[in-house]
Amino acid sequence: MNLHEYQGKSILKSYGVAIQEGIVVDRVEDAVEAAKKLTEQTGTGWYVIKAQIHAGGRGKGKVEETGSNGVVLAKGINEVEDKVKGILGGHLVTLQTNGKGKKVNKVLIAQDVYYPGPTEVKEFYMSVLLDREKGRNVIVYSTEGGMDIEHVAEHTPEKIHREVIDPRVGLQGFQTRKIAFNLGLSGEAFKQMTKFVASLYKAYEGIDASMFEINPLFKTSDDKIIAVDAKVTLDGNGLFRHPDYEAMRDKTEEDPTEVEADEAGLNFVKLDGNVGCMVNGAGLAMATMDIIKLSGGNPANFLDVGGTANAERVEKAFHIILKDPNVKAILINIFGGIVRCDRVAQGIVDAYKNIGEIPVPIIVRLQGTNAEEAKRLIDESGLNVHSAVLLQEAADKVKEVLS
Repeated sequence: MNLHEYQGKSILKSYGVAIQEGIVVDRVEDAVEAAKKLTEQTGTGWYVIKAQIHAGGRGKGKVEETGSNGVVLAKGINEVEDKVKGILGGHLVTLQTNGKGKKVNKVLIAQDVYYPGPTEVKEFYMSVLLDREKGRNVIVYSTEGGMDIEHVAEHTPEKIHREVIDPRVGLQGFQTRKIAFNLGLSGEAFKQMTKFVASLYKAYEGIDASMFEINPLFKTSDDKIIAVDAKVTLDGNGLFRHPDYEAMRDKTEEDPTEVEADEAGLNFVKLDGNVGCMVNGAGLAMATMDIIKLSGGNPANFLDVGGTANAERVEKAFHIILKDPNVKAILINIFGGIVRCDRVAQGIVDAYKNIGEIPVPIIVRLQGTNAEEAKRLIDESGLNVHSAVLLQEAADKVKEVLS
């Protein structure tokens, strides 16, 4: 589950991670009052206005209606309202959104951290995530933080450092010092960075996160180390331990079809292909997508109806798949272990009749308990449904209906 920047920062702050302070608003008329309150808290006179959407590249992105960037500077309280008007309620288009962009329902009014001081300001990059190959957490960091970190990773990978953490012993002091040293810090900034890294890793483990990304990680002109941005992704499997974090979910930022499927108890992920998939079991779903690729098509989705593939769930799955205009065929691949194939087949027939005319061909492959009875039900239904028994047979039928 992804969080907004302001939500991620609030969690980090609760673990002692130093952050760029800010106040979130969802109405233009509240912006000036929030800026005044922020000035009382931090003493700042300039403000950074930041669109709150689940997408990166906001600083380079453009609000379709106004042409404003997604992150702008207000040089004084008299500029705050106009800057907020240029972002709030508009559709922000970035490299990580589609052409329509994402509607900005909230903006964060944050303190400006580029104030004068005795030392040079610096922007770093830092993330914490799981290295699945090693089975260990890893801190990835670089001296080259900011909006062009992807360019750095591609063209100067030697500037990207990795610190692997043994889960049996956790993050050690020498590792935090190594990170601070590799970032070229000394004195108070060195000390602050070691503290920052330790707190960040503690937060990562404490909230069951799957990824933290701090970009930029900022050294101020008076040697403070703070998170200016925070991209936080939580592990959905651990949310039962954190109901307060689960309440932070913003469904308006998610694909509406995926939200509908989740509310119906279906495991669904939208893809960019032309063949809809309906299966029971994640492993079978992966195999089904491979079959579709081998047949010359591309999977339009991952959809697992689970172990109770009854008429109601099948009908809901049909509705969700058919919302994608790119779908040219649907492959249903069910293995009847606990669930009987004939019951699934009857559910498919009933769902088809309830929906009415389905505009794309359907290939149904049922294997397992009562598979023969299931095939007979499908074949004798009189519907535009093609039955198959073998995987290769299902793949051939997909190729046939697509040609």
